[in-house]
Amino acid sequence: MLSACAKSETSGGSTTTNQSAAAQVTQSAAAGATCTLSQFGGQKVDLTTAKVGFSQSEKEDNPFRIAETQSIKDEAAKLGIKNLTATNANSQFDKQITDVDTLIDSGVQLLVIAPLNSDGWDAVFAKATAKKIPIITIDRKINARSCTDYLTFIGSDFKMQGKRAADQMAKALNNTGNVAILDGSPGNGVTTDRGAGFKDELAKVAPNIKVVFEQTGNFNRQDGQKVTEQLLQANPNINGIYGENDEMAIGAVTALKGANKKAGDVKVVSIDGTRTAVQDIVDGWIFAVVESNPRFGPLAFSTATDFFNGKAIPDNVIIQDREYDASSAQAGLSVAF
Repeated sequence: MLSACAKSETSGGSTTTNQSAAAQVTQSAAAGATCTLSQFGGQKVDLTTAKVGFSQSEKEDNPFRIAETQSIKDEAAKLGIKNLTATNANSQFDKQITDVDTLIDSGVQLLVIAPLNSDGWDAVFAKATAKKIPIITIDRKINARSCTDYLTFIGSDFKMQGKRAADQMAKALNNTGNVAILDGSPGNGVTTDRGAGFKDELAKVAPNIKVVFEQTGNFNRQDGQKVTEQLLQANPNINGIYGENDEMAIGAVTALKGANKKAGDVKVVSIDGTRTAVQDIVDGWIFAVVESNPRFGPLAFSTATDFFNGKAIPDNVIIQDREYDASSAQAGLSVAF
């Protein structure tokens, strides 16, 4: 049952969940693609005694990844899951593939994966499928078949995040000006969808805002700073910067300060909802942040529990994220991660 602070809406094969930072949420089976234990194959598992694997993709110097991993570990402890093995690929895709392969060989009965890339998983997924190990992917989608290669995806609507960021940029610039995009890492769907959503929405709502610069910052603060320094040399009068995550946007703020810009001279909009970025809104350096909630533990394990209990699981479980601006940032610091 959804808690009092959570609201679930279902559309097609996806479930949208509006959750507070601590809400326990479940998803309901809807019309469209779903998966049950009998369809997937395998046996019912008691998670408290099962071997569970969690594969983190990126270095945990990123607040999103710190919060994500901690949420998985905290919820496992809360549920009495005694045998959780967590690995970290440190932003190396080959290592993540090896990590997951090793977890499969160790006999895990459930895998939760935060994938670095969307492609390149065929071999390990085939191995997991042969052993009937259900895989829940979180925060990034993998290009594979639900209920065959993996069970379900849990995460945000990344294209919608990009659209919401574009709406904020249009508001910040009064629908006119030149903007730059700091792209995330190439090779994953988050970068593609956040970029496409932003550009598509700008074209609709603010055609007089032009994207004049676009370069990858690899979802990294240092790269975000370096790219913005290059941007400011080539386009010193840039009006806005869209960072596809907070780390790059925070790096951009550092570059703006180094270029002797004043808070608010360049409108910065980003996605994530880290405490540092929300504080930058309070301080005037960032205009708005669209949240991407990393607290997947409760939803991941409630989804797995439902699956092993025979319930139908949607192929996509989409969470609804907050938005922070000058009117909400101060209060939002208490729930930012």
